[in-house]
Amino acid sequence: MNFYVLSLFPEVIKNGSSFSILKRASENGLINVKAINPRDYTLDKHKKVDDTPYGGGAGMLLACQPYIDAYNSIKKLENSKTVIMSPQGKVFNQEMAKEYAGYSELIIICGHYEGFDDRIKQITKADEVSIGDFVLTGGEMPALCIIDSVTRLLDGALGDEESKEYDSHYDGLLEHPHYTKPREYMGLAVPEVLVSGNHEKIKEWRRYQQFLVTKEKRPDLYEKFLNSELSEYDKKILKKNNLI
Repeated sequence: MNFYVLSLFPEVIKNGSSFSILKRASENGLINVKAINPRDYTLDKHKKVDDTPYGGGAGMLLACQPYIDAYNSIKKLENSKTVIMSPQGKVFNQEMAKEYAGYSELIIICGHYEGFDDRIKQITKADEVSIGDFVLTGGEMPALCIIDSVTRLLDGALGDEESKEYDSHYDGLLEHPHYTKPREYMGLAVPEVLVSGNHEKIKEWRRYQQFLVTKEKRPDLYEKFLNSELSEYDKKILKKNNLI
């Protein structure tokens, strides 16, 4: 999968994608992450990419020409998606990550300063995406969040493919508790079922814990899950523990 990131600070994207899972996925040929600097495409002799807003107001706006020319420099695949990082956008979630993982190419446009000339959004027909209801200096870190989240869903990106199925939000629920050695620490012991060797009981316990954790920490997600199409396996565990 190709990731193209339009950014005034390409070193942030390069450095952020050179560790851990992203690094391995890149080395194994699963992803290709490339940062494109709109400054390289500006026609301004001083390499400016921004200007004052029409109508007045604070701050500087990113101009159309360098961003559109940088965008058009990409030889886009047919199965391509463009997103623009914006605090006005739809809040990114796991369902969007799954959707984006189905594309062959994701183009991410990062903002800076006061924002974009709105025609950049109109011409690229990009989806506006946010990672939360807060404002950051630029779109580079949010872009890396999306790249990381999407990459995890690609076949072969994780050492253990089963692990992503237990990630929080993968199926609408939060993750179950985890334990490692020692078996007891400061009076707190690992639940007996996890050392029982009974894999079916362990699987059931973990699923039950997902229900409990989600109900306690994110009741909104829990209600949404209960109103979805439940599997017979989930119904059995929920009924057994009087959760429905």
